[in-house]
Amino acid sequence: MDGSPADGGGAAGGGTDEEICTHCAWAPYALTALPIILPLLILLLHRPLLRLFGLYIRSTNGDKRELLFRVALEEAVRISPDSTAPSRTPTTIVGFFHPYCNAGGGGERVLWAAIHANQQHSPHILNIVYTGDHATKSAILSNVRDRFDIHLNPSLVQFIHLQKRHLVSSSSWPRFTLIGQSLGSVILALEAFTMLVPDVFVDSMGYAFTVLLAKKLFGIPTGAYVHYPTISTDMLGALSPEKSIKKRYWQAFAMLYSYAGSGIDVVVANSSWTAGHLNSLWRGRQDVDVEASSEGQEVRDVKRGAAAPANASAPRFYGGLATAIKWISGRQKKGDVEVLFPPCAVKKLADKISIDNKREDVILYIAQFRPEKNHVLVLQSFSKFLDTAPENLKSSTKLVLIGSVREDQDEKKVYELRLLARELHIEKSVEFVTNAPWGDVIGWLGRASVGVNAMWNEHFGIGVVEYQAAGLIGVVHDSGGPKLDIVVDVDGERTGYHATTADEFAEGFKQALSLSEADTVAMRRRARQSSLRFSEEIFEEQWNGIMDILLGLLEGKKRL
Repeated sequence: MDGSPADGGGAAGGGTDEEICTHCAWAPYALTALPIILPLLILLLHRPLLRLFGLYIRSTNGDKRELLFRVALEEAVRISPDSTAPSRTPTTIVGFFHPYCNAGGGGERVLWAAIHANQQHSPHILNIVYTGDHATKSAILSNVRDRFDIHLNPSLVQFIHLQKRHLVSSSSWPRFTLIGQSLGSVILALEAFTMLVPDVFVDSMGYAFTVLLAKKLFGIPTGAYVHYPTISTDMLGALSPEKSIKKRYWQAFAMLYSYAGSGIDVVVANSSWTAGHLNSLWRGRQDVDVEASSEGQEVRDVKRGAAAPANASAPRFYGGLATAIKWISGRQKKGDVEVLFPPCAVKKLADKISIDNKREDVILYIAQFRPEKNHVLVLQSFSKFLDTAPENLKSSTKLVLIGSVREDQDEKKVYELRLLARELHIEKSVEFVTNAPWGDVIGWLGRASVGVNAMWNEHFGIGVVEYQAAGLIGVVHDSGGPKLDIVVDVDGERTGYHATTADEFAEGFKQALSLSEADTVAMRRRARQSSLRFSEEIFEEQWNGIMDILLGLLEGKKRL
């Protein structure tokens, strides 16, 4: 015998190629096609899969929603036991994503003013703040009252305390900071949603990807109040061609950022400058011509007329990126980004501070002690001013820096600024005031003559509005919100001065402090008149309209 298969010799000899499992014949083809089929399946099924994941996250919330409503009702009864309890029972949860709610800056004023408006206009809303601050509720609300003079009903605001806030800190991402912080915000938002999914989600701190997550997972109405775009067309235009890798990285991130923002139901910006960039990135609007400047992009020709439209500061950027962003945003068919100026206590300041009072030769800077606020430029400018000012101003003028300190890095910044003041030999004429209560801030606003702001492309500048309301003459950076929205002419006359370099700021200080008494009072009055556009009452009225839209979307969703 020759061991043929018919005799079974092949089996005895260890098998032959002819013996193949017919049930497994398709496996090599399936494995080959998997890299193509799997992405297609994920693309086709990503929406239902995300919604299923969203349902799972909701299931982890347990009965926390009912618990929060019960706690709110019990607290309301404890505060005012004689009232009718059912009329004060909240029925809707609006979640505000604001990891640094206790920081005490301009962005926090917007948050608390929005919640105050909700409490006055829509008492059925329970306002939830997702925060990384671990202070007690009473401590946070006390800080809000002391810093902003905003008095809240504690029964209609609750806090969800997050543990992973470090993921949105720039210090956690020394490389690829933009994408790192955005990824960190998504992880932080997931932590927030596992504890409570709201009925309406509002990002009030600039984390657009958290809003995208809320929309994709839960399909709830979403809103965003944007103080500063994470990436702007200024940033894209400022990179030199040699830095091609970084430019490609920023362009890729801009597309992701555009996708995240284009699906938000209601978007409002704090200034014309911010709205312009968001209309470009999130709405695909390209109707402004620009010319590059040494520090970014400046608007040269507004094609929509002289009325300074919402996107009056947005630069045009060309090529495939603009086309891609326009396609992304066009699919969503959302309305333009509108401007809602931050609320400022202009009427309260006007009531407490007289324009006609004699002022001290004090230059005041109200700003958080962060690098972008450019306190270094202010100190350098003040040093130059003292070198060139008349003798009477040299001896009498003082620079006061007021700001909140929220982290160790802010404390380090204050220390470095104190060292710089000493190096410039101006430390005896400079005073640092950190974490000042609102009463102390008002005191300084009533004493000072000049208010300064040195941040390049400051998105808005609440401190500058406070200067004007208090009757200070502003010397501000010639860019962003202070230039476009705040320190503008009234009846063809100045309300302050614009500057860019240390020499220009020093000259602005000298001119503001050298005006005659009559000219000083006249400019103060024009500045206060200009500031009335930014009152708390106007903000609350417009915010109520925004919430009405979001609540209307919620009701429409319930009817489906």
